[in-house]
Amino acid sequence: MARDVQITFDCADPAALAAFWAEALGYRLQDPPGGFASWDDALEAMGVPPENRNDASAVVDPEGAGPRLFFQRVPEGKQAKNRVHLDVRAAPGLDGDARMAALEAEAERLVARGATRLQRHDPEPPLGAGHIVMTDPEGNEFCLD
Repeated sequence: MARDVQITFDCADPAALAAFWAEALGYRLQDPPGGFASWDDALEAMGVPPENRNDASAVVDPEGAGPRLFFQRVPEGKQAKNRVHLDVRAAPGLDGDARMAALEAEAERLVARGATRLQRHDPEPPLGAGHIVMTDPEGNEFCLD
């Protein structure tokens, strides 16, 4: 039996990191519970104090196919390289120069939204199609693939 998967990010600013990943993946912020116009309204009704209203955030695939991404505030900063990272498929079906041009364009778009570009890996036939290593605004590694 297949299981649903949620990917959880420990971070300092859940709302900001959720907004970045929603933009990067074409996701949207998760809707507030039924009966509430906003998350702030829902959290107010739940008695969550204002200083704790950015303790968590989540984004979802609008098509319902991809995993939910959950962002939770933690007190410590990132300590080491990620052992698991996301590969963002930014050039499906493209090869060679066209693929790398698409990856470069996406890298530029995400840098403008707070990502950092780390390293480009050019194609190495027959197996290496090329990719760009990046970090999100809090330093979590991901690849444009």
